[in-house]
Amino acid sequence: MKCFVLMGLSLLCFGCAVNSDSDSAQSMTRCTEPRPQMCTMDYRPVCGMSAEGQQKTYSNGCGACSNALVDSWREGACPE
Repeated sequence: MKCFVLMGLSLLCFGCAVNSDSDSAQSMTRCTEPRPQMCTMDYRPVCGMSAEGQQKTYSNGCGACSNALVDSWREGACPE
């Protein structure tokens, strides 16, 4: 019985640790080719990230990916 409890707690701890690391990786959306030429004017701010690590706030994901220097973006404005 102790073995089952110990195994259950181990799996629970491992599951929590794996889940916390994957949240940050999943929050970034990669820009794909071909890049958009026109975007809608809706305002859903995103934080665009360049290959050099520079961040800039764009009005939406389409606007971020229309910039050839942006590799990926995440929802929400960039921290100031």
